[in-house]
Amino acid sequence: MPEWFEDEAYWEVLEPRLFTPARWAAAAEEADQIAALVEVPAGGAVLDLCCGPGRHALAFARRGFRVTGVDRKQSFLDEARRRAEDEGLNVEWVCADMREFLRLEAFDAAINLYTSFGYFEEAADDERVTSNVYRSLRPGGAFVLDLMGKEILARVFRPRRWTQEEDVIVLEEGRIQKGWTWLENRWIVIRDGVVREFPVRQRLYSAAELMALLRGCGFREASAYGDFVGRVYDENASRLVVAARK
Repeated sequence: MPEWFEDEAYWEVLEPRLFTPARWAAAAEEADQIAALVEVPAGGAVLDLCCGPGRHALAFARRGFRVTGVDRKQSFLDEARRRAEDEGLNVEWVCADMREFLRLEAFDAAINLYTSFGYFEEAADDERVTSNVYRSLRPGGAFVLDLMGKEILARVFRPRRWTQEEDVIVLEEGRIQKGWTWLENRWIVIRDGVVREFPVRQRLYSAAELMALLRGCGFREASAYGDFVGRVYDENASRLVVAARK
């Protein structure tokens, strides 16, 4: 049975919500912050794992980094390639499952941003992803992983919320499953009287659990932050950002 993230209709219908103009605009500053946080060397090789249509991959490329963007969705990569060509940017785009991509000691830094992690039924698949990232980094290379941590969800979680933008209504229903192991959402999108429903299921991690996962894969150090600037991960944090060093 296909996984929820393999449903092409989900990404097509929700793409305008996932990749808003504001999020595109924010990518430039976020790339600067990430590069400073983990001290990516000038002109270094950067892996954007689950790059989508290229928001951060393109931002890093504009700053002179050598970028490889990996995503399983070809249409996202096609859009990213068009944008890169329009700007004269040289970016490598690879269509691959994040569990399969491995390029031994090829990168100075790797990023996986905006909760593009924890999609898989088996926790071993998450470990496979992080292990492959570790092996793909050069000695001293850094991995920045960004998601919504358990601690933040405990503070902000609401079982139901909805938004309306022009002619589209989006209802999100969620529930926490199995002792905070899973977040299960149901996205309901109403446009022109047509109702579409999409289930979404993601494995949850606390800061301690995510750092332990990375250290277990070989990373010699891992630190948790509340944003890309490197602020402390505390009750005011809006994201869980873990930076790990090989």
